[in-house]
Amino acid sequence: MHQLPLAARPPAPRPRSFQRRAACRCSLKQASASLAVAVRQCAAAPLLAATLLLGAAACPDFPAATPAFAQSRGAALFQKACIGCHDTGGNILQPGATLSMKDLERNGVATEEEIYNITYYGKGRMPGYGEKCTPRGQCTFGPRLPEEDIKMLAAFVKSQAENGWPKIDSDVE
Repeated sequence: MHQLPLAARPPAPRPRSFQRRAACRCSLKQASASLAVAVRQCAAAPLLAATLLLGAAACPDFPAATPAFAQSRGAALFQKACIGCHDTGGNILQPGATLSMKDLERNGVATEEEIYNITYYGKGRMPGYGEKCTPRGQCTFGPRLPEEDIKMLAAFVKSQAENGWPKIDSDVE
């Protein structure tokens, strides 16, 4: 039997250990972007997942534990889920229910907890985005948000309202 010339041969299979390493590569930048997503994406790398979880809990300098990270994550969530009705803190459906501090206080929604509750369960024309939001007609028909994301959104909205809704960076993911 003749052997094929080198260029015509199929590539040699890679060892299993190499394939496993390639499947669970995950950069620290990706990992710090969203802790929950990083843990799911890097589930094949238990050491990295454990480091991320422990690092976020124990290290105040860890990106997920810093206010700047929470603010940028909150901005990204706001741009993804809220900006359609609440661009620059306004409200295209109910002009008297904007996200300005004045309107939030007047409507009894001035704390992060109250903002969280309305975001989770909805109220009036505002649909709820929580995973366990009921009744169904009050909740969004779109994707639901995890509790941690709603907490970040509430903190972001409160911060923006206190600062007069400064421009949101457009380079947020």
